[in-house]
Amino acid sequence: MIPRKGMLRMPKSVVVTLLATLLIGNFGVLLGYNSDADETVEHIKIGGLFDGDTDDASLAFQYAVEAVNNEKLSYSNYRLEAQSVGVKYGDGFDVSKKLCKLLKTGVAAIFGPSSPKSALHVQSICDEKEMPHIETRWDAHTKLPTLNIHPYPTILGRVLLDLVVAFDWKDFTIIYESGPWLPGISELLKMYDPKGYTVTVRQLDLKLNGNYRAVLRRVKMSEDKRIILVCSIDTMPEVLKQAQQVGLMTDHHQFIISSMDLHTIDLEPYQYSGTNITGIRLVDPEEEKIHQVTEFLNTSQIAKTLELKEGLNPATMRVETALMYDAVLLFAEALKHLIGIDPPHPLEPIPLKCEDDVTWKNGYSIINYMKTSTVHGLTRTVKFDHEGHRSDFLLDIVELGPAGLEKVGVWNSTEGLNFTRKKEHTILSPDDGTLQNRTFIVLTAISPPYGFLKEAPTRLTGNDRFEGFGIDLIHELSLMLGFNYTFVLQEDGVYGSLNRETGKWNGMVQELLEWRADLAITDLTITSDRESAVDFTMPFMNLGISILFRKPTKEPPSLFSFMSPFSKQVWLYLGGAYMMVSMSLFILGRLSPKEWDNPYPCIEEPEELENQFSFSNSMWFTIGALLQQGSEIAPKAASTRAVASIWWFFTLIMVSSYTANLAAFLTVEQVHSPINNAEDLAAASGVIKYGAKRDGSTINFFKDAEYKTYQKMYEVMMANPDFLTSSNPEGLNRVKTENYAFLMESTSIEYIIDRDCTVTQVGGLLDDKGYGIAMRKNSPYRSALSEAVLRLQEQGVLTSLKRKWWNEKRGGGACTQSSSDDGAEELDMENVGGVFFVLCVGCTIAVVIGCCDLLCEIARRARQHKVPFREELRAELRFVMKCSGNTKPVRHRKSSSDGSGNSIESGALTEPSASSKLDISPGALNGNGMATNGKSLLNIQTKSRKVPSDD
Repeated sequence: MIPRKGMLRMPKSVVVTLLATLLIGNFGVLLGYNSDADETVEHIKIGGLFDGDTDDASLAFQYAVEAVNNEKLSYSNYRLEAQSVGVKYGDGFDVSKKLCKLLKTGVAAIFGPSSPKSALHVQSICDEKEMPHIETRWDAHTKLPTLNIHPYPTILGRVLLDLVVAFDWKDFTIIYESGPWLPGISELLKMYDPKGYTVTVRQLDLKLNGNYRAVLRRVKMSEDKRIILVCSIDTMPEVLKQAQQVGLMTDHHQFIISSMDLHTIDLEPYQYSGTNITGIRLVDPEEEKIHQVTEFLNTSQIAKTLELKEGLNPATMRVETALMYDAVLLFAEALKHLIGIDPPHPLEPIPLKCEDDVTWKNGYSIINYMKTSTVHGLTRTVKFDHEGHRSDFLLDIVELGPAGLEKVGVWNSTEGLNFTRKKEHTILSPDDGTLQNRTFIVLTAISPPYGFLKEAPTRLTGNDRFEGFGIDLIHELSLMLGFNYTFVLQEDGVYGSLNRETGKWNGMVQELLEWRADLAITDLTITSDRESAVDFTMPFMNLGISILFRKPTKEPPSLFSFMSPFSKQVWLYLGGAYMMVSMSLFILGRLSPKEWDNPYPCIEEPEELENQFSFSNSMWFTIGALLQQGSEIAPKAASTRAVASIWWFFTLIMVSSYTANLAAFLTVEQVHSPINNAEDLAAASGVIKYGAKRDGSTINFFKDAEYKTYQKMYEVMMANPDFLTSSNPEGLNRVKTENYAFLMESTSIEYIIDRDCTVTQVGGLLDDKGYGIAMRKNSPYRSALSEAVLRLQEQGVLTSLKRKWWNEKRGGGACTQSSSDDGAEELDMENVGGVFFVLCVGCTIAVVIGCCDLLCEIARRARQHKVPFREELRAELRFVMKCSGNTKPVRHRKSSSDGSGNSIESGALTEPSASSKLDISPGALNGNGMATNGKSLLNIQTKSRKVPSDD
């Protein structure tokens, strides 16, 4: 809407004129009339019936009454008195009832209403009472005593006819609202001639409660670019809005609007559409007199009485409001003539009742004087022809441009159409490369994340249906370059490929070539073939072909996974170090004197010494230190302690390294992928299926590739047509459900793997290419759009949009979030089963060794004591099966005597011998190493060496 202009200061000449008029009028009253006339002021009531949505017409009615009282009737003792009554729109009963009340008050004329149905009732009653009825509405069937100061519809039809001829329209479509508007297009209908003019007429369907898209869509499908719109100003905004939604507001379309109130609605959404919209205007908001009158009226006494914040605004004043003001002026002019005749004609308005036959005799006289009068009001000169029609009037021809409505010419009944600028400028000018004042039909496809159908609880229409990266990109470009756009969905989802046999294109490229669209945006790859048919902007996204495949399967843990922290070589070296250190301890223990100890401290001069570092003890000490469990053996010599110390340091490092690395090997499972790049995929063609989207740039890449691997892959895909898919979602589904690899653009793969955690990208990029916005060949908009794309890239807008649609919107970041929040996994038996296995094997070996020792010992005793092996084994097993007691009786005991005749019982000695070898059981000695009979034991044989004698 055009803002109301600031208050204007009235010129001094106008003020002086108004004051002089008032003074002359008052002096005229004093000089021309007697004192009785001075004291008596006759008030003439006029009634107004108003049923509009705004109070502008009622306000203009009251303003006009005050204006004529101060100007046209100031010299007389007559004053007009306004009687404004609000009625329901289209309610004949309500308006009839309120009209009868007005007639009873003695009114001299009735103004309004605007509703055609209500006006018919008022016409009938006023005709019966011979009451002047003044209308300001569109009506081609006015009769006495009604006077309509609205321009005659048939004459307005001549204006439309002259515009069609001036624009050289040979074929056009007329869209009209309803039957009452047909008289205005009667002249246009007469133009129809099969050899000359083609005229198509379509009516808006009013039964659909404001949904005119079906009719407008049929107009679009007819490919008629020239449209004449004939409807009320109340319907106009919705019709224009829906016309833009269905794609009728492009730089290839031209409109002629019949409504004279075009300047009162918000036309900003269409200023940059490129559509040539031509209209007509009865009220010129820029005319100086309009501003002078409205300024004076808005500061008048009536405005102060009503305490209005805003009065009449010339920029948004409707024709009905201006006509109401002019109707009161015209009535006052007729009243002035009627009063001024000689002798003066008395008016004498009388109260009228709708129930009787009484009429007002002056009613027709006032109508006749109005038809012969001429006034200059807000709608410029108001006068009538001999038939009582307002046929001589002046109209402005306006066109919508980036700056709003612009006056380009005038029309009047005598000279016809007169353009103030060259005629060729009133029609579509050739494309000059600017995007201002343009509307583009933009093709898109459902291809996440470049284009989605928006999810909403209600049914969406127009551009509101779509969202995505491509949608946001077009919006950012429109804000930067100032163009409008209408999105159209490519139903089949085909982007465009060339049929080399027929030389024809399909998909989006075909739509551009056949002028059914201006731009196309989706994941549309720039290729040499497409560049030969259409133009592209610079790439708004760079990418390449890659492989979409299921995520590598996790390898099941090895039974001996606990050995994974060290390599086999380390384990071998660790075993060698263990044996080497054990041998070192054994040798150094035998070499070091401090390692030889007296086994029985009570014997001061033992015959033999004992060494704790036997070979088995050396290995036990080493393994105990390695496993960090220790042993009861402690080195005493410096050499053995040095070896033990360095071995402990070695085991500290090795065990710590093993422990640190073990956690990772036990919790992180290794993955295995059958393919890692395109070469692996080509080699596994007999095992893994692979394919690409049919009729896409990816399959064309393999078709034209010179690399042998890619040629082989293309041959395999062509030999198996079922490997190809019709869409990217189909390829994703096959990857998830089959042993299948899908070749597609890397950006689309990034979008998928950020939401579907079961698939991943394999290998790098096979090529390098980009996505661009497609348009017709040699388009003048290419440079501007490419420059804008580059600017968005420099400003980081494209990066922000990619992050929004790849990682945030529509479930983005699901896989990244889950991988970062998982933490350490718990261990299953598959991870640590090998440790349990080693434990079981070790215990089993220990049991086997223990059993073998037992059997060997039983066999030895059986041979020694000459008893059956089975009997000895049975006796031993019976004792073992008791599972109680910590003592074991010695079987096969024999007694022997010493020199004193006392006997010594030996539990280990099973045969008499004169040797000094004694095997004393633990129970045979007391705490001092003496036998239980108090005798000392000599010559005890142990694993020891003899101490050399001093003799």
